[in-house]
Amino acid sequence: MLDRLSIKVIRWPLSQSARVLNKAGVTANQTTLFGFALGCLAFPALAFEQYSLALALIILNRVCDGLDGALARIQGISDAGGFLDISLDFLFYSLIPFGFVIANPEQNAIAGAFLIFSFIGTGTSFLAFAVMAGKRGIENPIYKHKSLYYMSGLTEGTETIGCFVLLCLFPQHFSAIAFVFGTACWFTTFTRIYSGFHTLR
Repeated sequence: MLDRLSIKVIRWPLSQSARVLNKAGVTANQTTLFGFALGCLAFPALAFEQYSLALALIILNRVCDGLDGALARIQGISDAGGFLDISLDFLFYSLIPFGFVIANPEQNAIAGAFLIFSFIGTGTSFLAFAVMAGKRGIENPIYKHKSLYYMSGLTEGTETIGCFVLLCLFPQHFSAIAFVFGTACWFTTFTRIYSGFHTLR
């Protein structure tokens, strides 16, 4: 829901930073892999309840996720790069709640499982429609410079990162935050399935 607004805010600083990285010979795929590695380091930080460190790594991961797209627009958007980016993004999204479960399995296991379950819903509905949209040549008028169709919803990337920030700032309230956000994700999933089915029909 908020992605179209956040993109406008971060587009200029990301573009300027990408120009510098491009001149230094850094590629979009290298940035994707480096950002994913940083994101993976958030898992042990969460497991050992180092929430401030985890938050910093999550933010750095998301900065890299923005930079790889900006670099791709300079160097050329590719299907391989888009595939790598979205695959690692969804792995990262599921890794974060799993880290909270490992940190405190007695209190966080059920809420963490529900949140990961909800990510399966948003992820599959998102990717399934992207496949069909690509097959039919359907283009998104909002996200024109993406390698695949970005289907909007109540919970998009911006909201997900906001959820992760809240979880790191208030880990004692993990269950409540996870259940609320997971429920919002299921609203997104059902609306995507409904609108996607009727669009393709």
